Amino acid sequence: MNKLTTEKQVAVIASLVEGNSIRATARMTGVDKNTVMSLLVRAGKACKEYQDKTFVDLGCKVIQCDEIWSFCYAKAKNIPSGFHGVVGIGDVWTWVAIDAETKLVPHWHIGLRNAADATAFIKGLAPRLANRVQLTTDGHKAYVRAVEKAFRGNIDFSQLVKIYGEGPGPQGKYSPGECIGTREEIIVSGLCRITPCGL
Repeated sequence: MNKLTTEKQVAVIASLVEGNSIRATARMTGVDKNTVMSLLVRAGKACKEYQDKTFVDLGCKVIQCDEIWSFCYAKAKNIPSGFHGVVGIGDVWTWVAIDAETKLVPHWHIGLRNAADATAFIKGLAPRLANRVQLTTDGHKAYVRAVEKAFRGNIDFSQLVKIYGEGPGPQGKYSPGECIGTREEIIVSGLCRITPCGL
């Protein structure tokens, strides 16, 4: 790792940030795959440390939260029997908060799509904000208790619940049907204005 020049490290990180795979990055830059992964871990830790120190007392006004699904090794339904319950194998959810006005991401969290990770995510977001904000999430019920615990009513909170229709895709597909509408639910109101953009 220490033998890589700064220019080569920048090339590796730039390739990954552009969405290239680890293998593609290794081919394009001529850097060993294991070195690419090691550099990726180091860069991730550095970014998290920077964000934890810098992203405090943020003057955000409108925050939107959502979860992004992915998987490691295999989707949950395809995990071999010997790997069930092994950490790091199966479904992975990236919880993301984004400032609707500036597009700043004040906080993120990686875990499962459950109440414990919803609570950890929102508890990590709350202390970063300097003011009362308007928070909009999707209809995931775990947000309600998590927001209540973290903000204790000092928030304007609404959920934008998507309504899905029957999709024309194959039976048993992993993704939901087509979104045919939304329903707004104000959970905690003050000067709550519902901003559906992006959710």
